[in-house]
Amino acid sequence: MFFRSAFLSLVVLGGAFASNVVELTPDNFDEVIGKGTPGLVEFFAPWCGHCKNLAPTYEQLADAFAHKKDKVVVAKIDADGVGKPLGSKYGVTGFPTLKWFDANGEATPYEGGRELTDLANFITSKSGVKSNIKPPPPPATVILDIHTFDEVVTNPDHDTIVTFTAPWCGHCKRLKPIYEDVAKTFLPETNCIVANVDGDAEANRPLALKYGIQSFPTIKFFPQGSDDGYDYEGERTEEALVKFLNDRCGTQRAVGGGLNDKAGRTEELDDLANRFFVSSGAARDAVFAEAKELAVSVGPLAKHYVRVMEKVVNGTEDYVEKESKRLASIIKKRTLSPAKLDEIKVKANVLAAFTAEKVEEAAEAFERATEEL
Repeated sequence: MFFRSAFLSLVVLGGAFASNVVELTPDNFDEVIGKGTPGLVEFFAPWCGHCKNLAPTYEQLADAFAHKKDKVVVAKIDADGVGKPLGSKYGVTGFPTLKWFDANGEATPYEGGRELTDLANFITSKSGVKSNIKPPPPPATVILDIHTFDEVVTNPDHDTIVTFTAPWCGHCKRLKPIYEDVAKTFLPETNCIVANVDGDAEANRPLALKYGIQSFPTIKFFPQGSDDGYDYEGERTEEALVKFLNDRCGTQRAVGGGLNDKAGRTEELDDLANRFFVSSGAARDAVFAEAKELAVSVGPLAKHYVRVMEKVVNGTEDYVEKESKRLASIIKKRTLSPAKLDEIKVKANVLAAFTAEKVEEAAEAFERATEEL
């Protein structure tokens, strides 16, 4: 047990020694800062909660520029302890305080955001050194501004939902990941656009004024080809937003992505499927013929119904059960493209029309028989 504890302690200590953040003190400060290499310095206090919250991000920042240590420095100094005189020298009155030092040691305050990408982009802009942070994938949400708004929103080929947000708004920050998930869900739908506008940006103020945006976030829905949107007043949950867009856009998306259980089905074709399933012999053949005739007028929507009937008519009585299990397995793995998964989900939905209705009908028949008894 002693050796195991000692080993774990060494691992922890080793991890601490492996930090890429340069530890500054009054003794080494002038040897690092102002000697031809620019850098970002955090003036911190060990007891400071905000400093503790920033610490893991700051470690990631140092790791992101570790491959260019000779070009840029990411450092910190305890400005409430050993480094207090330096904190006073550079006007540090709160913690953490971040300052950028150029190659000659001239300091300027950093006043940007404290997310990893904010800090990394700042260092790159000041030093020309690129981090090794992989850029995030482009958002599914369509980002609009004063120049692109009308082109997208007034397009007659799609409906558009727009969030007007502000970078500093707490409610907007909480909504952002939910809204992005909704945008991902509707990405395959070309007739339903999920978009966002920074309504607090100076350039976009005319948009905010035009649409009477008085608070953030404000969500508006714009029907096809119209710039006269109306407020979305439902809950700001993924479920509520998906349902709202399905109702307005005529789509059938499911929460979390993919299609819901109604996609690809109609009451008329479901009725045929039910009649086919409970029939046999000549009666079944008649329903099959009716389905093929209906497919001519209905079009592609009916092809899956007809295919199921063909399989059963040709002697594959257990086709519905086996194919349903096979498709459910594919959907569960989600290894195919979204478009292919949508196609398979429609097939699975149609197969369900040949079983669910029969179970319901059997239950009703049992209930009637029970009443008669």
